[in-house]
Amino acid sequence: MSGIRCKTNLREGLTMAKAISIHPAVDLGMKPAAANFAGGTLVCHCSDKKVTVAIDAQCAHNHVCGCTKCWKPAGALFSQVAVVPRGKVRVTANGDKLAVVDSKAAIQRHACKGCGVHMFGRIENEKHPFYGLDFIHTELSSSAGWAPPEFAAFDSSIIESGADPAEMGAVRAKLKGMGLEPYDCLSPALMDAIATHTTKAAGVRPR
Repeated sequence: MSGIRCKTNLREGLTMAKAISIHPAVDLGMKPAAANFAGGTLVCHCSDKKVTVAIDAQCAHNHVCGCTKCWKPAGALFSQVAVVPRGKVRVTANGDKLAVVDSKAAIQRHACKGCGVHMFGRIENEKHPFYGLDFIHTELSSSAGWAPPEFAAFDSSIIESGADPAEMGAVRAKLKGMGLEPYDCLSPALMDAIATHTTKAAGVRPR
């Protein structure tokens, strides 16, 4: 009987994983980055006077993020976030509609006051490990060729947004099945970068 019960639980878990929506941009599969891709334009969701932001570079470290700070579309468990060099981000239209969501946050998320979409996030603290990088949501661009998500970050945080803790196993199974390794922090490479920055700032490691 225990074997039958295990098979039933596994079947139910797989069914649940298939039904879970991680994010519209990844649920139906991810396309590889285009060769020599040089960026595109992010557009807010307003029906008129749209905010547009030109990104003059390919993104890096694209990932789905479960934190409660990042903007995500309705119904999605995760947001999709990547970074680009700060100097490659230009507001090209209706910048007067932008406002910082939380001025006390490490990442200053500039959102459209009309539709609420976060157009880019900027770090103003020069001592922050990721200073010089802006955070963007590539789904706001119609250009094809952006580097796809590589991992899932802050998975457990989706519980804070209302996800059922009992479904976390199915969520992680869905992520793994999509090739997105789930972490309850950032990826190992980014965590190593943070630790390296911290030790250099403390004088433990040569700059």
